[in-house]
Amino acid sequence: MSIRQLLAGMAVAITLAASAATPITTTVPQRPAGQTHLVGFATAPMDSVRIGVIGLGMRGYSAVERLLHVPGAVVKAVCDIDSARVASVEQMLVKNGHAQVPGYYGSEEAWKQLCDRPDIDLVYIVTDWKHHTPMALYAMEQGKHTAIEVPAAMNLDEIWALINMAESKRLHCMMLENCIYDFFELNTLNMAQQGLFGEVLHTEGSYIHNLEEFWPYYYNNWRMDYNREHRGDVYPTHGIGPACQLLDIHRGDRMTTLVAMDTKPVNGPAYIERTTGQAPESYANGDHTMTMIRTAGGKTIHIQHDVVTPRPYSRMYQLTGTKGFANKYPVEGYAFVPEQIAADSVPDHENLSAHGFISPEQQAALVEKYKHPLIRSIGEEAKKVGGHGGMDYIMDYRLVYCLLNGLPLDMDVYDLAEWCSLIPLSAISIENGSAPVEVPDFTRGAWNEVHGYRHAFAPER
Repeated sequence: MSIRQLLAGMAVAITLAASAATPITTTVPQRPAGQTHLVGFATAPMDSVRIGVIGLGMRGYSAVERLLHVPGAVVKAVCDIDSARVASVEQMLVKNGHAQVPGYYGSEEAWKQLCDRPDIDLVYIVTDWKHHTPMALYAMEQGKHTAIEVPAAMNLDEIWALINMAESKRLHCMMLENCIYDFFELNTLNMAQQGLFGEVLHTEGSYIHNLEEFWPYYYNNWRMDYNREHRGDVYPTHGIGPACQLLDIHRGDRMTTLVAMDTKPVNGPAYIERTTGQAPESYANGDHTMTMIRTAGGKTIHIQHDVVTPRPYSRMYQLTGTKGFANKYPVEGYAFVPEQIAADSVPDHENLSAHGFISPEQQAALVEKYKHPLIRSIGEEAKKVGGHGGMDYIMDYRLVYCLLNGLPLDMDVYDLAEWCSLIPLSAISIENGSAPVEVPDFTRGAWNEVHGYRHAFAPER
């Protein structure tokens, strides 16, 4: 073979490889006439936030308990298909000195009666995944703001439907992602926003949690059934949410491309066989799923999902910057280049080494100096009320606080869309041999209109 033939063959191979690497695209529907984006969106201040809660199982009951402690929140109605759950919540409300509220139950459509009530501003949805989007769409049709447990939407059709409804009605549609309010995450975000890590280049997150002891408690086995039927990262939001906030996603940067892969399913089908006596004919979700994402600004994100292996609990939460590093699991720690930390930030600042974490004493001093304003103001109350160490309370408090003060919410409908999109997009990648998949611009052009993620606060009076 001549050199010319060899080079021609190499050129063909390179062309084919480039063609194979072209990202798979999905349809981005044109924004309907008369609609505008909701980036930075806020509504008029409220005197109180009247709330109806749908779904009173593991998460719903505790949500109602927490809302009783949130200033300005008023629970007006509750709903669950199980009348016993409704009765239990009604008893808890009365026991806590709350007025008796209407309870809806019994039929698959009972929740619509709650959404129809004129004395409700916000519908708080805590049901199984498949009901999240239909309930939120109906609630918004009735003029209600919506807060939806994670994941809020499971496919692209649901995601675009929520975006269009929220834009059309000019209503808030927020996903109840609590992990962005964990204390370590909030403090680290504040440090990043103050420039301690330099430019943030890479973030990581995950949901690694062996659910074997929890599977029996999901109503009608809905969660295991979803894992059995669907491939990809079906529960990405705990990991991707904090990672996106660190990278200012749709506030100056955006996710553009992802690639995903998974292991074969072993422990999932084995659990079904062990508990039912019969091996499933099929099982889609791999024991471990990994997704790599690139942003328009040249940053990267790594997300993992694993709910069936004995790997210890981890949301990974990791940040790599040009001047520093943060890591939450399995050990919380920070590392910085020596000159990045001033003498008034940590003791013995001249002894810092980027080859290892700063000492516990140095970390405590750093956290105290850069404690997030939310933790400084309501952290102790959050710990008392509870909910995953207090982060659930901060989530509810911030939702109500922003509505009361007419401020943009900490999470908007595009956060919901971007974080949930990993579910269908990771499946598309895996089912096409781990091909790259384009991440849609869910803001449809508005991702660069706000620069930098920040929590909104009302002026002090």
